[in-house]
Amino acid sequence: MSVNHYQLASVLEAPIISEKSTIAAEKNKQFVFKVQKQATKKQVKSAVEMMFSVEVDSVRVLNVKGKQKRFGKSLGQRSDWKKAYVKLKSGHDIEFSAA
Repeated sequence: MSVNHYQLASVLEAPIISEKSTIAAEKNKQFVFKVQKQATKKQVKSAVEMMFSVEVDSVRVLNVKGKQKRFGKSLGQRSDWKKAYVKLKSGHDIEFSAA
């Protein structure tokens, strides 16, 4: 593997498994991933295609702001992070239970 493959492998941090993402996967073949904050749409597309051997139709990314939380008397801030919605072309699928 070249350096480029290692960089693409580090773009995806984790899949997001929630009720909302499960509904998006069933209806629209959209899968949700937590990605690096500096990742671009092209990098996310290449990383998903490389890691799961599927064809990606489109990618939407959004920045999620960290919440303010109280720890006793002091206030804290959770980190900001980036989320990516990846839509696959018809005939392709990702099985997280098998992967």
